Amino acid sequence: MNTAEHTDKNQGRTQLALATLALGAFVIGTAELVIVGILNLIAKDTGVSVGTAGLLVTAYALGICIGGPLLTAVTIRLGRHLLLWSALSVFLVGNLLAAVTTSFGALIVARVITGAIHGLFIGVASALAAHLVPAGQQGRAVAMVFGGIAVSTVIGVPLGTLVGNAIGWQATFVGIVALGALALVATLAFVPRVGLTGPTGLGSQARHAFAPRVLAQLGVGLLLLGGQFAAFTYLASYLEDVTGISGGAVSAFLLIYGIASAVGVFGGGRFADRGAATTLVVANIALALILTALHYVGDNPALTAVALAVWGLVGFGLVPSFQLRVITLAGPGGDLAATLGASAVNAGIAGGAAAGGWAVEAHGVDSVFVLALIVMVVALPATWAATRLRPAADAPVQAVSPVADPVADPT
Repeated sequence: MNTAEHTDKNQGRTQLALATLALGAFVIGTAELVIVGILNLIAKDTGVSVGTAGLLVTAYALGICIGGPLLTAVTIRLGRHLLLWSALSVFLVGNLLAAVTTSFGALIVARVITGAIHGLFIGVASALAAHLVPAGQQGRAVAMVFGGIAVSTVIGVPLGTLVGNAIGWQATFVGIVALGALALVATLAFVPRVGLTGPTGLGSQARHAFAPRVLAQLGVGLLLLGGQFAAFTYLASYLEDVTGISGGAVSAFLLIYGIASAVGVFGGGRFADRGAATTLVVANIALALILTALHYVGDNPALTAVALAVWGLVGFGLVPSFQLRVITLAGPGGDLAATLGASAVNAGIAGGAAAGGWAVEAHGVDSVFVLALIVMVVALPATWAATRLRPAADAPVQAVSPVADPVADPT
């Protein structure tokens, strides 16, 4: 085999590994976000209000925020391949619990478990993706992972919503388990067996991951996603009560948002490679304008559809830039920091969902976009200031080869 053939073969293996990571993210993203489309059904069957049912979003996000970093810390010396397939296995069990229960308390427990696994998987997958490719392509590699989540909004969330309305919300979780099993098999077969992409010591990882520059960037992500999910969590209710649509039409509007999100995240990967910090500032400004528009045009279905499409483009388009900034600023602590990135995002989601629930209960569902706008305005100075952050001089992000590490991962 000549050099060109060897290079092509390695590139093919890398792309297959990235596609597999995207598949796992697709399943996890579906489980996280489909709850928005079936929230009303769960509230009715479990005897709670829609605002209370929104705690299922909060529980999942808190699982990511707290459980993800804890699991990463406990497993910091283990190989990435072992962690990925083990995480998917536990994720299947958690969603199976959600599928067989009608207790709201049990659903909360299931969401915390699957949320913690989500944090571990996405953190490990995005850090590994960034290290499997050369410098200058890392934003696009990270976008592959988050693209799986974005595509879940196109296919998984609308389909799960339709299944939930037609058969029952438990059937939605059964479908997630089936897709998760497929992702597990693919992970075992195609993800390379590599060890840590940084130091193996927890202390060294933590020193870089919790550096002030990283914490500042994490705070930016918390605000940007928190503001969005104060509104997005209750989007189905908003579309029904304000826009005046229901049933399959709600799924169609979610599909519009999802398609735009998928396009946005892959395009966002290219913008991340060109300038992640600047991309975040532009996205922050754009989101403030979009959320303002949605508040005023919510009673017009056509304009609402257009605004949702732009929201999807921008809202998901910023994610690769945020995650790449976190990984890059952390340098050798990128493995742990990648999970912290997911934690910050979902801390924002948890806070946003809870604040949005308060707004719904106190002022009605049409108030959520006002709340979201306020958060975006508050976030802008922080996003701008974060453009000045720089990684440590000794903290480059290096690519690794997809070869086995028998010490770090005996599987």
